[in-house]
Amino acid sequence: MVSGKPLMRELLHLEKLMKTWLLLVLFGFSCSAMAENPPLDCQNAMSTLEMNRCASMALDSAEAELARYLAASLAHNADDLELVNAINVAQTDWQAYRLSHCNSVYMQWRDGSIRGVMALSCKTQLTKQRSHDIWKSFLSFMDGTPAILPEPDTSL
Repeated sequence: MVSGKPLMRELLHLEKLMKTWLLLVLFGFSCSAMAENPPLDCQNAMSTLEMNRCASMALDSAEAELARYLAASLAHNADDLELVNAINVAQTDWQAYRLSHCNSVYMQWRDGSIRGVMALSCKTQLTKQRSHDIWKSFLSFMDGTPAILPEPDTSL
């Protein structure tokens, strides 16, 4: 039986490489685009490049929010090391799932110019849902006690 840990590490490594590559490509395009174009209006994005930039910015925002909710859940439960470990394991497993699932979305659209925005939107949607799951499971209470953080928005 093959252990899933090396595969998970490889998937996470591939995700980091893809992000680095995407950021370098987007940075290159954005430098030239910013020199020639006014600030990006994501509500009226028309070109593939603009849509990809907007989708990337939305993912960055969702990932920042997830990091905030994850950090708060770990801090709130810091006195329970078993729970903290379990949350960290679940987060690693979720990252592997997100990578695999959104890569399959990319593959579905691989022949179209929309492939990038579809994969980025997939990651954004799953990231927002993960923030909500963390909030619901670890940062809100059933007894009416105010939540540690406000309920995150899951809409795209």
